[in-house]
Amino acid sequence: MENKSTLIKYIVAYIILGLVVFISGCKDSVNAPDINSSTTTTDPAVFETLANQDETLSSFEPNYNENDAMSFLGKTLTEIYPIRVGQKMRLVSKNYEVNEVGDTAYVKMTKTFEGVLFIKGSYTPPDSNSSNAGDTLIEKSFSTTMNRNLIFAKKQIGDIPLNNWKLVAASLPAGGTLTDNINITKLTVTYSNGEQLVITNPTEFYLTREFPIWRQIPVVARNEEVVVEVAVTSAYADSDFVTITYGSDKFGQHRDKRKFDLISSVQNGNLYDKVYQKKFNTHQFPGHFHAIINAFPRQVIFDDAAPVEAKTWGIPYIVRAN
Repeated sequence: MENKSTLIKYIVAYIILGLVVFISGCKDSVNAPDINSSTTTTDPAVFETLANQDETLSSFEPNYNENDAMSFLGKTLTEIYPIRVGQKMRLVSKNYEVNEVGDTAYVKMTKTFEGVLFIKGSYTPPDSNSSNAGDTLIEKSFSTTMNRNLIFAKKQIGDIPLNNWKLVAASLPAGGTLTDNINITKLTVTYSNGEQLVITNPTEFYLTREFPIWRQIPVVARNEEVVVEVAVTSAYADSDFVTITYGSDKFGQHRDKRKFDLISSVQNGNLYDKVYQKKFNTHQFPGHFHAIINAFPRQVIFDDAAPVEAKTWGIPYIVRAN
């Protein structure tokens, strides 16, 4: 009789244990995975968090979003009379597409922005003998998509996924509006020592800070002169509006902007192959930055009714402290 009672107690205990495991399993199945807990497959939020923590990657948006752009691009004195041009960008969505292959994770980062292009100008010719601040402010809304590829390497296997991965390389960011009327096809950067960086496919051009199988992120001196050359294909014969924005830290300070000069244009079928060039100097502030190249067809800036068409490439760089 006593043996029978003991058996019944064991059966009840097993039933209770089974219910606890079942309820716990159901609870786990409906909750979003915690990036600080152990998982069998790595959640994309882990890679998003690591990307946001990287100071090189995070320097892109302060230069892409020209929040105070209307204060620093000087007069162009052209026939349509734009005085200042700038864009304000707002991140509206982001997506991280993850492909884990063994100890490597390949991540496609896609960000969508809503923007407003501000054109401050005048409908009358500016007087060359006086300063014309512009009597009209035109605002054009548009949206862009920027893509960038990231490579992460697994450094350990533990209970905290954020500690298991390390960002080892990142491609250049590239994107723009949905248009084929203008495209950036090549970027050439020439440093003061004569070394060059030549890019034709930005999202397949990887930079790193320590791994020798990829090109290192460019490191420049304070106030170093750099020559940037941009090749553009355009459906329009007129000179395009191509600019470089650079130097902003994460607080939006020290941002600068320059307009490229057209140095050649050759018709190629229905398109025009153009080359733009600009010399500029890095500023005296050390840190991690991005240089952002924006290319707009001429009428986007010079016609108040033309919709926004734009293409954008970016390139990270580091200004060394000494």
